Amino acid sequence: MDFTAERKAMVDSQVRVNDVTSHEIHMAMMAVPRERYCAADRVFAAYSDAVVEIAGDRKLMPARDVSKLLQAADAREGEKALAIAAPYAAAVLARMGLTVTAQEADPAVFEVVGEALAEEGVATSVAPLDAPVGEGWDLIVCEGGVAALPEAWGKALRTGGRMVLVERRSAIGKAALYVKGREGLSRRELFDSSPALLAELTPAPTFAF
Repeated sequence: MDFTAERKAMVDSQVRVNDVTSHEIHMAMMAVPRERYCAADRVFAAYSDAVVEIAGDRKLMPARDVSKLLQAADAREGEKALAIAAPYAAAVLARMGLTVTAQEADPAVFEVVGEALAEEGVATSVAPLDAPVGEGWDLIVCEGGVAALPEAWGKALRTGGRMVLVERRSAIGKAALYVKGREGLSRRELFDSSPALLAELTPAPTFAF
């Protein structure tokens, strides 16, 4: 496969046409080898808009949704970003000039994507997803569906920091932008999205009698 051509086609057909106008995002996504962020037997589907497995129950977020999240986040060169369950977004942000740490709860994900992330200059950390590493982040991004937003994520942002993720409590989730102010977090809905739910951030069902 001609992955260079595949990347350009992905940006043209999935990113530009969905109102993502950031030249920096276009250029980064045309440079990052998305095929290195999925399971080896799913490389053929890396540039499609299909669900593509990474490892275990972890899946790549479609390029359309990643690009729209990052545009809403207004990621800026020189900022410090934490990518929670978001290895592809981590690589794109690094190409945009941010200092990025990728956090995963399952080491198996890094067995697939770790080498590619290292080549992009992305630091990695294995820790529970509801316990963000570090603090004072300018930006937090997540590629998986989140049923219940961990309070610790907002606390890990600096004042003025932004957080983009998909909150999914039903079949259709809502992408959201959070901005941390002096009085707490403000929230703005962005678009519909339905990434695979992150099991670790999904509350156990309760039963009432």
